[in-house]
Amino acid sequence: MKNIKYIIASIAVSVFCSACNKFLDVNNNPNAPVEGNLPLSATLPGALVATANEEAGTVNQLGSFWAGYLGTTSEGVGLFRREKEYNGPLIRHQRDGIHFWENGYVNLEQYRLLQAQAAQENQPFYIGISKVMQALVFMRLVDFYNNIPFDDALQGTDTPSPSYNTGQEVYERSVAYLSEAVTDFRQVNEARIANSGDIMFDGEVIAWIKFANTLKLRALIRQSETGNMSYINTQLASINQNGAGYLSVGEHALIQPGYLNTAGKLNPFWETYYQNVQGNATNNYVDLRPTVFAIEQYSDRNDPRLALLYVPVDNTENYQGVLFGNPNETAQYNRSNTSPFRGPSQNNNQPAALFKSSTQPTVLLGSFESLFLQAEAAQRGWIDGDTKLLYENAISESFAYMEVQDGTFADYIGQNLVNFDATSDKIERIIEQKWLALNFISGVQAWNDYRRLGLPNIPNSLSAPSPSARPLRLMYPETEMMTNGANVSAQGDDGLTSARIWWDVE
Repeated sequence: MKNIKYIIASIAVSVFCSACNKFLDVNNNPNAPVEGNLPLSATLPGALVATANEEAGTVNQLGSFWAGYLGTTSEGVGLFRREKEYNGPLIRHQRDGIHFWENGYVNLEQYRLLQAQAAQENQPFYIGISKVMQALVFMRLVDFYNNIPFDDALQGTDTPSPSYNTGQEVYERSVAYLSEAVTDFRQVNEARIANSGDIMFDGEVIAWIKFANTLKLRALIRQSETGNMSYINTQLASINQNGAGYLSVGEHALIQPGYLNTAGKLNPFWETYYQNVQGNATNNYVDLRPTVFAIEQYSDRNDPRLALLYVPVDNTENYQGVLFGNPNETAQYNRSNTSPFRGPSQNNNQPAALFKSSTQPTVLLGSFESLFLQAEAAQRGWIDGDTKLLYENAISESFAYMEVQDGTFADYIGQNLVNFDATSDKIERIIEQKWLALNFISGVQAWNDYRRLGLPNIPNSLSAPSPSARPLRLMYPETEMMTNGANVSAQGDDGLTSARIWWDVE
């Protein structure tokens, strides 16, 4: 891997880094020496925005394709071909690929520099935040690539060709970061740090501890099929010991840097997938559609979220999706014959499920995901708690986020396909509802669940290289192959449809 500082310079125009300037006017150079840097309260927001933009942008987009949520209209049949065809070489391309690797390590460098400055200034609140966010980004990279540099990463010219740690090692080191972060937060004397620049929890220390615990639970749930219960139990015990619990009802991890209805300062999810500042539909809005599978899953359950997610065709109650990877320009899947996303312009100027306003916060981790994680952990006997209550609270939180009106919840959970008591496979039921809740909010987490459990039964792309080929990971990027080729080659099979992530047990 090339010196990360050179990488930062080479992709400085990245939207994820430039977002710091766009929204917050944070113009500090992340490569400058610690001494003389801006205050921590000024540098933290830019790093958090970069993480959130990546998570809600291309990470969410790719996950939403491969988790069965998204496809394209017939007019857009030529769009997103690399995603539809599982074309690893195009995805990893240096110029035209998807730069998860490069953006991830740039973001990690921001948090490392933040941590160094916080340590010098004896600011445990910021040290804890930097460790939590490093854990999130490192585990995200593992979920895409498996083995990655960790011990030798971000060492600059001291280690220009870093060796790799196994994906499991990186996960365990990241989980250790989360534990260390809790210790750091416990050293903070105030319950809330005023004027901290914390655009996620507004300086609330306990909220950061809950977030760290929730990320740790996500990491442990990811390992459910590995048989590594001794490790899992040890880490669950550490969560119990700190006593803060997890993000719960009404507790979202949301990034709000102060979006404005001004060019370049809108919420990037809105501006990319819904409307520009003039109120015109984006190209993505015009040609991205729900899949037939997604429409069916909501329709089969008489799910009130359906009407807040999508617009029926021709002012009817008929919702129509597309087939992911359909290589043909079929009239049935034209723009005019399929359901676009619903936003305020299609909802009497009221917020809809995903698109609420141009200044809406960005979801990094919703309460509904946290509650579904807890429900699964309780069902597996890992944590105490009423599994059914956690499951129903998770659905209720999804309803609240997607703007479902009160009065529909009781009827909904009473249905045979939803009721927790009506199924013998409780894990499957939890994952079904988690999938419905994460729709184009955190698509990558739904894809991770599919790789882990094969749930729900998502149809394959019609453009897949073979009927049985499924995306299992990403290939290492060309930038890494060119600058650290020997270590890349040492990792073995690099196939997008053949090489598994360590927790993805066949």
